[in-house]
Amino acid sequence: MILGSLNLLPALLLALALDAALGDPAWLWQQVRHPVVLAGQAIERLDRSLNRDEAPDLHRRIAGVAALSILLAASFGIGMILHLFLVQFAWGWMIEGVLMATLLAQNSLYHHVEAVARALATGDLYEAREAVSHIVGRDPESLDRPAVARAAIESLAENFADGVVAPLFWGLLLGLPGMMLYKAANTADSMIGHRTQRHEAFGWAAARFDDLLNYLPARLAGLLIALVSFSSLRHAIAVMLRDAPRHRSPNAGWPEAAMAGALEIALAGPRTYYGGRVGDSHWVNEEGKRELGPTDIRNALALYLRACLLQAALVALLWVLL
Repeated sequence: MILGSLNLLPALLLALALDAALGDPAWLWQQVRHPVVLAGQAIERLDRSLNRDEAPDLHRRIAGVAALSILLAASFGIGMILHLFLVQFAWGWMIEGVLMATLLAQNSLYHHVEAVARALATGDLYEAREAVSHIVGRDPESLDRPAVARAAIESLAENFADGVVAPLFWGLLLGLPGMMLYKAANTADSMIGHRTQRHEAFGWAAARFDDLLNYLPARLAGLLIALVSFSSLRHAIAVMLRDAPRHRSPNAGWPEAAMAGALEIALAGPRTYYGGRVGDSHWVNEEGKRELGPTDIRNALALYLRACLLQAALVALLWVLL
């Protein structure tokens, strides 16, 4: 814990509890802007200002590095100012915990994925496609019932890593400033870290830096999922070690493969993204069950809840030991 705050661990535990219980209250974010929304607006402004279509790729790549540097410096700096102000008060750690809770996604991720399971359970494929479109980047109209279920489970595993484990990991190392820096970088990757004509060069730094920040958290997320699979522990780890390196992403494959091995299902495989682009021909746990449905999503959600509880228990244990 680089910041050395005695109240960092209780603040993080409070954040986990608040996020699990309340999630992102819609009424609150109708009154004030969510930190991620603010980061997104900053990224849009930087994109408009620095990403010139007529510029050569090298210049756009340098501009992207500059844009990311500005965003990260501002995010970390604001977080540090808030921390240094709040640490002066005996109750300041509680306010930090509330702020940290806004940077976690335990509750919202659960409800987004559960909505897909609920729609599939009623047999409404149109509603299921609509629900899954909020959490994946592929074309939902190309998805049949098993593909919708696979997409939901894959998103659950991947977002457990970058929406729950990663912000907590950087919070443990760097407190509130670290969490704010991570969320800004992750938001930048989601907005400009794509291989499109406009963003392949400009978003290169955002994509690579996000990969770096998620390197350890993704592997920890996979391990947490495997650990709470109990009797399937050995199989989950074996599948993770075998299939994660073959995944299209250097990080997402670890929690996805652990989830696939734990539930004995097949994930990934060929898919169609927006614009008709087809990718990812490799299956994760190819020998697993492929005809997935709402029961499989709910089994994945149960595994996800146990992994979240284990993560919180480990933070609590660290607090007791230190």
